[in-house]
Amino acid sequence: MKTGRLEAFSDGVLAIVITIMVLEMKAPEDTTFKGLLSVAPVFISYLLSFIYLGIYWNNHHHLMQVTKKVNGGILWANLHLLFWLSLIPFTTSWVGEHENYYEALPVATYGFVLLMSAVAYFILERVLIKYHDDNYALSKLCTNGLKEYASLFLYIVAIPFAYMYTWGAILCYIVVAFIWLVPERRLEALMEEGEA
Repeated sequence: MKTGRLEAFSDGVLAIVITIMVLEMKAPEDTTFKGLLSVAPVFISYLLSFIYLGIYWNNHHHLMQVTKKVNGGILWANLHLLFWLSLIPFTTSWVGEHENYYEALPVATYGFVLLMSAVAYFILERVLIKYHDDNYALSKLCTNGLKEYASLFLYIVAIPFAYMYTWGAILCYIVVAFIWLVPERRLEALMEEGEA
């Protein structure tokens, strides 16, 4: 089957996830600058999570651009990814509600959801590769995996680190976001070659 319905459904889920996340942000009761600062932790959590969701949406879009067909296994792998991404609003809210991010369990749980999202994305890539032939663009790119392994390592380090120093864990999450901020250039080059 074609990828159109999978793409449309995924785009819809991610749009709803972002909407839920922004609805969790409450305006300050106070109309002063101090009141605005009181909601800064919630806004910063939202910003980081929005960046993560944008990265996943962007990379998912690129995956689907080089994918010509999907099967039931791919649909389930995609749903697995969407499940973990749909938990981001919950963990974002939980982290943001605790001023200055000093509570370890919300920060560690946020990292666990990010870790599982990365694992789910990795599984989706592998299922896509398995379903396509050797000329599939993604199979040519998934030989190195340096960004993937660095991300997984940072998540695994950050989760227990949250219990010692929450800001250190948050810094790890920020570093991973920066690693993925620029889409995979080799994939974009292969997409351009295919269009030419």
